[in-house]
Amino acid sequence: MTALGFLYPGHSAEDDYPRVEQLLGSDIRLQIVHTDIGEDAHRVDALMEMGSAARLAAGVEELRLSGAEAVVWACTSGSFVYGWQGAHDQVRALALAAGLPASSTSFAFAHAVAELGVKRVAIGATYPDDVAVLFSSFLTDGGFEVVSVRGSGIITAAEVGTWGEAEVLALARAADHSEAEVVLLPDTALHTAGCLPALEAALGKPVLTANQVTVWEALRLADRRVNAPELGALFTRQRPVQA
Repeated sequence: MTALGFLYPGHSAEDDYPRVEQLLGSDIRLQIVHTDIGEDAHRVDALMEMGSAARLAAGVEELRLSGAEAVVWACTSGSFVYGWQGAHDQVRALALAAGLPASSTSFAFAHAVAELGVKRVAIGATYPDDVAVLFSSFLTDGGFEVVSVRGSGIITAAEVGTWGEAEVLALARAADHSEAEVVLLPDTALHTAGCLPALEAALGKPVLTANQVTVWEALRLADRRVNAPELGALFTRQRPVQA
């Protein structure tokens, strides 16, 4: 059994995680602890408070007691808003508090793009434009080429959580760019676990979504490799090794 821990802000699309757990089809358990979201707003000051060390540390003990082997801060905007170096500091503080390997969804995107062996990305964000641009800057600082950024102007995670497959597909299509090798949908409040093959079929290229890469990152930290085609191209690159 491999137990993986996730600190998830509030309640929006956390039901993606039990669905992913089923699709993994192996001895992997995904444990979620909800953190206090504070003000639900895609605004820089609110996002920095949501990702503060104190809010993340509050959920660490419960994850430790669950037997988690690694922990991921399951929030994109609440990590990249700190910038590349600040996000590293955030993860380092989380690892020290948890006594476990740690990461965040922002770094999960960076590591997943590298895993796919590509550089040119398009971003389809639910966020307002000013926040979406911060994610673009984060990836650029990580050495990737962002060929297009599309924001959606949504302020709250609660609203994002109401989107269904049709809205997700429309966002991905609108965000795609002819030069992009992969399309990124960065919001863990967005339900995507059930539509990854449809997204990739529609665009004809890999699509990386927040909850998908968050789980993949936790598996990477725990040194697990799982082949799960229903979770998209990212989960087919590894050989299907099961412990």
